[in-house]
Amino acid sequence: MITKEERAQIFADASLGAGNVIHRIKAYGRPLDEPVLWTDGTWQAPDGGHPTVLTLGELHEVVETYAGWYHARGVRPRDPVAIQTYSSTEFAINFLALTSLGAIPSFVNGNLRPEIAREYVRRQGAVGAITDQAHHAVLATDLDLGFCVTAADIRSENREPLPATYPYAHHATDPIIISHSSGTTGMPKAVPHTHETLLYAQLHRLKLSVGSAMGRLLVALPGSHNASISVMLFGFLLRSPVLLLSSQRGADVLDGMEEFRPTTVFAFAGTYGEMAAHDLSARDLASVEAWYNTGDAAHEAHIKALIAQGSHLTVGKDLKRHRVPGSVFTDGLGSSETGYSLFHNGHRPGRASFERCVGKPMSFAEAAVLSEDGRPLPPGEIGRIGVRSPTLTPGYWNDSLTFHRLRLGGYWLTGDLGYRDEDGNFYHLDRAPDAIRTAAGVVFSTRTEELLLRELPDLDDCTVVAVAPEGVRADWDGDGLADAYVLLQVRAGSESLDAEWTARINRVLQEGGLPSLTGALRMDASDVVKGATGKVLKREMRERFRARVAAGEFGGAPE
Repeated sequence: MITKEERAQIFADASLGAGNVIHRIKAYGRPLDEPVLWTDGTWQAPDGGHPTVLTLGELHEVVETYAGWYHARGVRPRDPVAIQTYSSTEFAINFLALTSLGAIPSFVNGNLRPEIAREYVRRQGAVGAITDQAHHAVLATDLDLGFCVTAADIRSENREPLPATYPYAHHATDPIIISHSSGTTGMPKAVPHTHETLLYAQLHRLKLSVGSAMGRLLVALPGSHNASISVMLFGFLLRSPVLLLSSQRGADVLDGMEEFRPTTVFAFAGTYGEMAAHDLSARDLASVEAWYNTGDAAHEAHIKALIAQGSHLTVGKDLKRHRVPGSVFTDGLGSSETGYSLFHNGHRPGRASFERCVGKPMSFAEAAVLSEDGRPLPPGEIGRIGVRSPTLTPGYWNDSLTFHRLRLGGYWLTGDLGYRDEDGNFYHLDRAPDAIRTAAGVVFSTRTEELLLRELPDLDDCTVVAVAPEGVRADWDGDGLADAYVLLQVRAGSESLDAEWTARINRVLQEGGLPSLTGALRMDASDVVKGATGKVLKREMRERFRARVAAGEFGGAPE
């Protein structure tokens, strides 16, 4: 990791930002033969190989080859270029090459449906596209692009000259990436970030103490998400080895951990939930010191399973640092728009604050729980979570209307519902579209799932969904009523019938002071519908579940 002198060099560099990290660290005199980026072998390099590690010098060679190719095809500063692939490394390489020209990579998650991906790219005004083989036909169809190629078309032997202005000199407000939201409500929102906003929080963290836990980083975030790029750039600045995984499946991440031996893992809550469902005692996770979660807050049951692994350093009563069993889980609440998790809450064995607590906002950010007319609410009252932050996106690409509709009282609305306590800690209850108005009261699906997973250890996971009459809206913004059901992923060996599960579920909810549900039904993990970024698509699960209810798959609770 970096020295104090190198840290001071970074802070003195007024030109440093998310668009030029590899060029600035080269200018600092970092060794070109130093390995910096590990891959999962999913990307084809210009020499035809599939490297698993790149030195700083090799990374620069590859980036220059890509940048020369793009420049020869007429790509100029502020031109959007679409990237769609399953490879996290391929997203990263294209990001580095395009920003080196001042152009704007527009990331398209490989899991988007073809018709949505095409419409999304069309709205960006992209001048061209690069894809993997699996997606070439998607973006080569019905779009007026200047080029649509794969990595196989960019060859070392055909290296093109770079522009005289290479690398591009960014202003703080220059856009350097467009990534998209999870698309859980339909068409994903296009979220740009600038030279300043995408790296602001990481530079802030660098001013604080960064210990051994950041020594070796495994990134299991979707490669198309700006958080993946942000963490990679942070690793480069820290001189910490970085591994980019293209899969967010729990089993694949565990495999990657055993091979790469990371000290810290970065992922979304869905991945951590899948990991926690495995027998972690059968895995060698001794290297891990810390876990970082962003996006949706994670569940207590999953966090507890993970922090039982590995070890971490702490200061003892003798004021000396000691390594103790168990790791640290930093739970965050953030989004593509916020550029970083603006709330952090740390959990470690024996010291934890759960109940959906996401902690206090970062020191550079502000947050409030807002009423429907934008007034900050007092502690204990439920409302919409709003934030202000220098990391916030400047607006949705080509869609100012949608962005400004999500502003209220001078805050940007995250789409989450919550409350704060007297000490200024924030608590996350649900996404506004996922809250369910029922005859028994408002069911906050995420809070309900949290309680059930905590109190019923034979559950691996669960999902609460609404079933409303046709044409009735029963979410937080609706005024109708729906039935709330829970879909259960039950551990092997449980023989309970669905009706018995319904009774067990409602006993737990009654004891916890939460509204009861209409019924419970077991399901396989494969039944869970997830979006492009791995989030559960409760909107689609509601529609699928409606048919199962109509078919009479639910019975009442036993007498």
